[in-house]
Amino acid sequence: MEFLCYAKCTTCQKAKKWLDEKGMKYTERPIKEQNPTLEELKTWHRMSGLPLKKFFNTSGLLYKDMNLKERLPEMSEEEQYALLATDGMLVKRPMLIGEDFVLVGFKEADWESVLFR
Repeated sequence: MEFLCYAKCTTCQKAKKWLDEKGMKYTERPIKEQNPTLEELKTWHRMSGLPLKKFFNTSGLLYKDMNLKERLPEMSEEEQYALLATDGMLVKRPMLIGEDFVLVGFKEADWESVLFR
């Protein structure tokens, strides 16, 4: 599994601690330094079954500075993917990628139900 996170994010810290306590094996990937690529984002979006908007870090400063709340509804899906691929700080975190799942954001019950099904 691949765990995308931002070290200063408290939610990411909680998710990492949870994974470690459960004895889960994963590769950690710093989302700011190793931003997801356009192709990764497309694949993960398809795998997740979530609306693309769920991949945006809507509480982030960059999201707010770019006024994306107003702009996203007018953008095509391709434009949104391209924008997400420009900066890891635009991407919702933490994210856990497995062979057949993508978890976006940390909700313990959701992670539990997917990882221990």
